[in-house]
Amino acid sequence: MNFKKDFVAAAEDRKPPPFSRRKTALRHGIHPGRVLRFVVTQRFYFMSTTTKPSSTATKKDTRLVDSLNLVLADSYQLMALTHLAHWNVEGDSFFQLHTAFQKQYEELFEAVDDIAERVRALDAYAIGGLSTLARTAGMEEFKSPMPQKDYVAALIVAHEKVADDATRTRDLAGELNDLQTQDLMIGRLQSHEKVVWMLKSFLK
Repeated sequence: MNFKKDFVAAAEDRKPPPFSRRKTALRHGIHPGRVLRFVVTQRFYFMSTTTKPSSTATKKDTRLVDSLNLVLADSYQLMALTHLAHWNVEGDSFFQLHTAFQKQYEELFEAVDDIAERVRALDAYAIGGLSTLARTAGMEEFKSPMPQKDYVAALIVAHEKVADDATRTRDLAGELNDLQTQDLMIGRLQSHEKVVWMLKSFLK
């Protein structure tokens, strides 16, 4: 009879072997407690090495960081353009647009901070500097003065550009199973889509 095999099987089932077998095993130099500890240790090791990978793998994927930094640059540039429109818009809808643009650039300021902090959470660095952000965004700028409807139309184009980049970032985050980044981008898309709807409604 293979007493060691019996003890390993009993330990794997988490059931103690009969007392008579334990006595016989001791006579053969097999300590029940040692066998049980060995099996439990091996089981723990197996479980720890087969656990699903954490978000560490996502942190090492530079595609997602690059994509987030692009949305960061887009958002910063859009914030600056919206602020410019807030300052310089004129016409019969001045108060309406002046107030709306202020709400939009204030919301974008908070969004920029959230996006940059997500980049840092992925153990990477957020890009910065006005020239770097503008170059990365590649967003068409406008100059004042211009008719109020032109401000609105230009901002629609800018919001749609940010939304396109945020959509790609959302999809990439989903591919990499980074639910936090995916959720952040979903929130940004909801915000941009709402603003685009409002701005387009103004032009009708």
